Amino acid sequence: MATTKTTTPEPAKCPTCKGSGEVSRTVRVGRKRRTVGRQTGLCLICLGSGQASND
Repeated sequence: MATTKTTTPEPAKCPTCKGSGEVSRTVRVGRKRRTVGRQTGLCLICLGSGQASND
C-alpha cells in the first residue's frame, strides 16, 4: 500500500513587505528635508516574520 504525502499549506505572505520582513524608508536630512538615500528596517506589520497575521 502506497503512503500518501500530506503537504501543509504555505502561510500567506505579508502584503506590506511581500514576505521579506523588511521595508525601505527614505532618509531625509536638514531643515528643507533633503532626500539623501534609503535604508531598510523591520516590517512593523509582521514584525519581520514575513507572514501575514491571522487577524
